[in-house]
Amino acid sequence: MRRAVLTWLRRLILVGIALAGLSFVALSLVLRHYEEGLPSTEELRKYSPPQVTRILARDGSLIAEDFVERRTVIHLAEIPPQVKLAFLAAEDASFYEHQGLNYAGMLRAMWVNLRSSSSRQGGSTITQQVVKNVLLSNERTYERKMKEVLLSRRIEQELTKDEILELYLNYIYFGHGRYGVEEASKYYFGKSVRELSLAEAAVLAGIPKGPARYSPRENMARALSRHLFVLDQMQEKGFATPQAVDEAKQRTIVLAPEPETAGELAPEVVAEARRTLRELVGDAAQKGGYTITTTIDPKLEAEARKALRDNLSSYDKRRLVVAPIKKPKKPTYFEGDPGAEKHAVYLGEVTGADDAKNELFVRVGTVRGSVNLSTASRYNPEKLPASRFAEVGAVVRVAVLGLGEPDPDGKRTKASLRLDLGPEGAIVAIDVGTRDIIALAGSYDGLRSGLDRTSQAHRQPGSTFKPFVYSYAIHQRAFTAASLLPTSPTALSGHAPKNYDKSEDGEPVRLREALAKSINVSAQWTAERMGPENVVSWAHDLGIESKLGPTPSIALGAYEVTPRELANSYATLAAGGMVESPRLIEKIVGPGGVEVALPERAAKRRAMTEAEAYVTTDLLLSVIESGTGQAAKVLRRPIAGKTGTSNEVRDAWFAGYSTQIACVVWTGYDDPAPLGAGEAGARTSLPAFIAFMRAAHQGLPATEFPVPSGVTKVQIDPKTGLLARPDQDDSVSEVFLSGTEPKDTAADADAGPPAGDADAGVPSDKADGGPTSVEEEPPPPPERPDGPPPTQGEAPTP
Repeated sequence: MRRAVLTWLRRLILVGIALAGLSFVALSLVLRHYEEGLPSTEELRKYSPPQVTRILARDGSLIAEDFVERRTVIHLAEIPPQVKLAFLAAEDASFYEHQGLNYAGMLRAMWVNLRSSSSRQGGSTITQQVVKNVLLSNERTYERKMKEVLLSRRIEQELTKDEILELYLNYIYFGHGRYGVEEASKYYFGKSVRELSLAEAAVLAGIPKGPARYSPRENMARALSRHLFVLDQMQEKGFATPQAVDEAKQRTIVLAPEPETAGELAPEVVAEARRTLRELVGDAAQKGGYTITTTIDPKLEAEARKALRDNLSSYDKRRLVVAPIKKPKKPTYFEGDPGAEKHAVYLGEVTGADDAKNELFVRVGTVRGSVNLSTASRYNPEKLPASRFAEVGAVVRVAVLGLGEPDPDGKRTKASLRLDLGPEGAIVAIDVGTRDIIALAGSYDGLRSGLDRTSQAHRQPGSTFKPFVYSYAIHQRAFTAASLLPTSPTALSGHAPKNYDKSEDGEPVRLREALAKSINVSAQWTAERMGPENVVSWAHDLGIESKLGPTPSIALGAYEVTPRELANSYATLAAGGMVESPRLIEKIVGPGGVEVALPERAAKRRAMTEAEAYVTTDLLLSVIESGTGQAAKVLRRPIAGKTGTSNEVRDAWFAGYSTQIACVVWTGYDDPAPLGAGEAGARTSLPAFIAFMRAAHQGLPATEFPVPSGVTKVQIDPKTGLLARPDQDDSVSEVFLSGTEPKDTAADADAGPPAGDADAGVPSDKADGGPTSVEEEPPPPPERPDGPPPTQGEAPTP
């Protein structure tokens, strides 16, 4: 009997050993199976979660934030002890003691899961949460849990506890789009995590368990209940003294105000900052974590946008393109089939409205569509219902965004339309001394995805180009401010533009008067004498970057430029002839605090002498003093500038500068359609320049442009440009480059050399020019025109 028992016992032992061996082999095979394809824990050392990229104004204030996940990574050493301990108490009190796994918690979770026949409970440590969130998916399966266990053990062997905790605190989600303790602290309490109290830390620590459930913004009572639990856990685990816990419990929790969701201050700046970052760091820009400091002055940026919007709104009211829009006596609509080109603009007919949907129905030739008036607040300042916005039969400019699908009769219906009643504009301001762009606005609406017309719109500059012609003539010592120039078209060798006053046989005028009154014939004649190709080269030397044509019409601004390059070229004149690239991005700092190298700016160079620049500036002062820009005298400080209006009033400009700031304003339709009779640079753009410059110079002294060496002032006879007689009563003071002042004295009031002395310039270019400009104060518009300015080609231009 005893022998039989021993035999069976030996058999059982052998079977047990065999089963243990088989179990070990099976477990090894299972582990090997789950280890195959596991992500490397090295990924955690290199892990760089998405962060916020911040775009700042030059004073450090925030312009905008750009992110995929709103997160700011902060090192563990910067997080106060009470914050770390609060999270440990809430999530994993024995974190610094275990090896990555809480076996008791895992067994408890397994029992619950087995009873429910599904995976319901986790029992995860902080290490497991890091593995699950960073290296694995969030799916609740036994396979994923096994991988989580294996990776947790491996991570604990390869990373320090502090490294794991830092990953956790920077990764976790706190609701409302905020990731990591730093962003959560700023969102809920308006301060860095470095400044949190124990009570505030306990509130934050309670949120990750259920961000939607325990967010104090969603349910303060529930959040406070959770925060009391965290405080009790801290006391129980010895993480905080009873006194500190009691004080924290008594403390009132005060949330920061909800962050404003208003539109961005400078969307054009944000778009350019993002574009620049991508060019410099490539795909790393998507990860974020960069701080981009711009040269923008936030106060002046707001003033620039306001000046632009107010100016365009004034145009809208003046041209009667704001609600209520009346049906004209003789309406002109587009008839035909609109092309497939998106954003093409047409004159449509209002056919009805739907007040409930706030929609205006418009026919564009064979196509019918609707406009959502919620996107057209610019033209509806009184917030009228759709039925009162425009009369049936009214003419409205609309951009066709999509043609829609054909109806059973084959006619296209339900086209997507956008109101385009008024023009757009651009304003850019540059610090003369540093060439920093301190303000820019490239549209009325200011949308990040919108067109930045300060740098992306190439338009004819009109007469704002004339200073380049005259400054070159002065630079070459071929002409002076007192040189007499013809005003009659018969003086020209090729295409002859019209003068604004339509004079055909006008008397010669001094160069100063020709610029101040923006006389076209005089400017083109000068360009012919100097050589258009030389004028083109000179304009490029001063900072114009766009392609220009070497034809006589270059003098009238026939070739397109951008507002930004025009502003910088005028800044060259204001800076005494020094050329320098404009700057918008001052500094970029990466996620690790390392500064990103910016493209090297071209070295400063001198394009003209200080004396030449001063004489040009002094000429431009006359535009304000007695010429087409007299409205700017309201600024009560020395301002040099020039109005500009292109062919058929399709572009209206004002470009000018003080000793401190250069500023350019452009107004026009994108199509481009004419702005209408009575519009011009002095009326359509100068008001925005005045409004901005008034704000920009608030508190600044009204400084005069300094007179450099090499400039001579003498009294001249205003009719001949020669030296004034000693007893002459009507003599005027004029500036000259030293050595170019007249040597002869006017014999009498009627004496003087013929206009355009043959020795005064260089041979002219006989090539015909392009479009001409018009200047400068056209007749006022009729009280009630028959509709908005027509689109190009659709109706006669005014």
